[in-house]
Amino acid sequence: MNVTVLMENTARTGCGLTPEHGLSLYIEHRGRVLLLDAGSSGKFVDNARSLGADLSAVEAAVLSHGHYDHSDGLRRFFQVNKRAPVYVRRGASGAYFAMDPEGPRYIGVHREIWEGFPSRFVEIEGLYPLSEGVWLVPETVHDSAFAGQAADLLFKRGQDDFVPDDYRHEQSLVLEGEKGLVVFNSCSHGGIVNIVQGVLAQLPGKRVFAVVGGLHMFSRGKSGMNCTPEYVIQVADALKELGVEEIHTGHCTGETALALLQKRFGPGCRALSTGQVLCFS
Repeated sequence: MNVTVLMENTARTGCGLTPEHGLSLYIEHRGRVLLLDAGSSGKFVDNARSLGADLSAVEAAVLSHGHYDHSDGLRRFFQVNKRAPVYVRRGASGAYFAMDPEGPRYIGVHREIWEGFPSRFVEIEGLYPLSEGVWLVPETVHDSAFAGQAADLLFKRGQDDFVPDDYRHEQSLVLEGEKGLVVFNSCSHGGIVNIVQGVLAQLPGKRVFAVVGGLHMFSRGKSGMNCTPEYVIQVADALKELGVEEIHTGHCTGETALALLQKRFGPGCRALSTGQVLCFS
């Protein structure tokens, strides 16, 4: 299993690749090519060309959740790939907002993407086997002790009725490797420990070897985190107890939380970066 990071918030200096606030992963698994998310602009297509990743070979794409920084690049993806369906969780087309000091800011998937390419989207519910050793897994565990700490993400239910997002539109892409399952969840809004526990409950008899994606611990506030240091340590310890051996994280995790995770979890916790290639046997 090879995973090429086509887009992430960071890139090595001088690598010639363009980073942005977003995430996109090109995954080669058992002879199939999958795409998880498409970043926030479409620049991931240019990075893919530089990296030799053939987007026309993608057989299936997955949208992790209904936010623009994972979906806006689909406009360009549909130009270079005319066949791959995009699997979305029911509710991904909802009206999602972030609460800024100036007021609610729309962060959902833009309407022209849904309306311009309706035949490309496949809406799913429940545990969905995509192919042999590949599953799309909903979030089913909601333990408040490990819930995501972002308090500023909202769902617009009516004309002016904003309620906390319950992230029912979020899903994990789970692939089976020789060492165990690799869980891809781009932002882990519901809390990565809850997500891993949900995967283990829905795929009994399996073990999770690695988690890949953002952990949504970043904040623009003074601390750099939307959670306490104790919460980060609790997450690192719980993942170890669940048998997770590797964490590959970036995007919405933030440098402060990443440093704490690496200190607590150890060398198995590594930063994601645009252009990086992960290999899971």
